[in-house]
Parts: sequence; C-alpha cells; structure tokens
Amino acid sequence: MRVGLFSPYSLTRPGGVQGQVLGLARSLRTAGHEVRVLGPCDGAPPDPGIIPLGNSVPIEANGSIAALAPDPSAQLRTIRSLWDEQFDVVHLHEPFAPGPTSTALLIGDAPLVGTFHAAGTSASYRYLLPLMRYFATWLSVRVAVSKDARTLAAAATGCSFELLFNGIEVERFAAAEPWPTTVPTISFLGRHEPRKGLAQLLEAVERLPGELEVWVMSDGPQTEALQARHADDARIVWLGRISDDEKARRLRGSDVFCAPSLGGESFGVVLAEAMAAGTAVVASDLAGYRNAARPGRDALLVPPGDVDALAAALKAVLDDDSRRAELVEAGRRRADELSMDRLAACYVEIYERAMAHGPTGRPWGQRRRTRSLTSRAVTTTIAACSSSS
Repeated sequence: MRVGLFSPYSLTRPGGVQGQVLGLARSLRTAGHEVRVLGPCDGAPPDPGIIPLGNSVPIEANGSIAALAPDPSAQLRTIRSLWDEQFDVVHLHEPFAPGPTSTALLIGDAPLVGTFHAAGTSASYRYLLPLMRYFATWLSVRVAVSKDARTLAAAATGCSFELLFNGIEVERFAAAEPWPTTVPTISFLGRHEPRKGLAQLLEAVERLPGELEVWVMSDGPQTEALQARHADDARIVWLGRISDDEKARRLRGSDVFCAPSLGGESFGVVLAEAMAAGTAVVASDLAGYRNAARPGRDALLVPPGDVDALAAALKAVLDDDSRRAELVEAGRRRADELSMDRLAACYVEIYERAMAHGPTGRPWGQRRRTRSLTSRAVTTTIAACSSSS
C-alpha cells in the first residue's frame, strides 16, 4: 500500500501532531507499507521518506504557536507531490489547518482519511465552520484521537467520527539508556507558555525540601522570565531543546515526570511516553490526560493550577518507593496498550476500508481535467513564488 501522510506543522519542530505522523510512518514502513511523509520543514528533514513542502511561519493558535505553511509555494509543492506520487490513500492530520493538509483535501484524488487532534477551541474551526460542514464529507473516514477532539470536530462538521488513540513507540523509550542521576529527579517537557503550567510546577518545587533535581526541557516565551524568577534555585536544570534520543534518556532517568498543564490538551502523548520509559507520572487532572493515564492507577492526577496539591503529589511519589513502583508497573502496561504498532494496524484497516469505499463527494471529472496543468508548469510557478518572496 502506498500511503501519503500529511502534517500541517513543521516536521523539524517538536510537536504532538508531528510526532504522531513521523512515528506512524515508521511503524507502517516496518509493517511493509510504502509511506511518504509530507509537510513543512525548516531545515533538513528529520527522517528518510519525507517530502518537504517549504518553510513554516509561526501562527498563534489554541494558546500556543503553530508552525504552519499557508504560503502559495507550499500549496503548489503539495499539488505537484500529489500528482507525482499517486498514493493509494492520503492521510491528513488536522485536515482543516491552513496549508498542505487543507490543500490536499481540496486537490487530492485518492481516498482521504482525516485525523482530528484539536480539543477545546480551534481558530480554524471557528472561522471555517460553513466550509467544514461541506468539505468534511470528502473524507472517506474521519478519526478523532480523543473524546474531546471528537466532540469539537463533530460539532463543527455535523459528521460522525471513529475514535482512536495517539500512539507511542514503546521500545524507543523502554530501551533507552537512563540518563545518570545522583539525586531524586523530576522532569518536565513542554513549550514554556502559560497553558503548560511550568510556572506552577516551579512554584511547587519551591515547597519540596531536600536534595532533588528538576530537568526542564524545551523552551518558549516564558523561559527567560521563569529563569530569572528561579535563578537562586540550583536544583532547576534548564536543558532547552534536546534531541529525541536525549528526551528518551531523560525520561528513563527521571523518578517522576510532571505534566502540570492548565488546559487545552487533547491526548497526553508525553504521559504515555514517560510511562513507556518506566517513569512515574504526576499530572493535571484534564480530560485529555485521562485518555492516556487512568487517575490513581497509571498516574497521580491533581486539579489544574493547584500548586499545593501538585507539591503534595510530587512529594508523595518521591518519598514512597512502593507507591512509585506501583505507578511505574501500571504505566508500563498502559503504554503497551497505546503502542504505535497497534495504532498502525488500526489505520491499515481504515486505509483498506477507505480504498474499498473509494473517493467521496468530490467533483472528480472536473478535477481530473485540471491535470492539463502539468507538473512542469507547477514547478515553474513554485520557482517564481520562491524568488519573489
């Protein structure tokens, strides 16, 4: 099977959707399928089999910054790639995000599968609501990664959705060599912005006595202010952006992984990654995080923004070896249930169904006649757009 996997977000920047696209591609290839990943790239593609569609631009969305590629040259590269690659099925992650995924939805003539990740609110859904109700019917199969994502997408489109999960590459985290530590260690991974709750975590750490270390991975708009505020606490180690290999090793080496987000989470992939790495998890009690970790069983979940409760949960896990071991064992079992290989098998069945069903709801005859515009003409137009920008 020849599959085109589309990401609307830059594949060279960290992000949940990008991670799902790249991980799913690796699992599908292992299962013997021919896969190309298409999306913006701000630098060298991170994996083989990627077709870069141009650079991204930062756009504010859902309380964060999304690295999208809505420019004309990226859309022309998308069109040319769809014509050249002749996919059996095209899988669009966030089909209505501005850029390559929405272009592929409009232009592609293979059966389309759409996966919807957003939960809570979405600017795309708000502004494109009338169009979404029409174009969503062009997707042969529509998938949501969580109940919240399904609720949002169903309300916007009026369509039905199948519910799947976000997957994790279990072996990559389980087999990583633990990063060496000499004291109890808490790790945090997420963009340094208000909704991720890093400020609340660092305030909770102030209330924890004794020797410990806090590994703060990634960066963001709050980094400098938080570094200045906690400059006197030598227990906090600011790591910045790190490689995927180091991320896996840091998660393996931590005693506790903390995800103190305040909201806007669709599915707690990073919680599942920590559980696969054999690390106890303390996180906010959000509906999105409950998709990955069952409260009190796989992780300790506390009210979002409650610094006292967060500090108490961290202390309880760090101080109680047997409780921490119980969380680790339950977390490993839960991570196995969320394996990327299992998710890939689910998508293969969906792809086969989409191919058997065929393309849906699109004016095929008119679209096929547009192919009188050759790939060479599209290439010329791309070059002209690039030189003028």
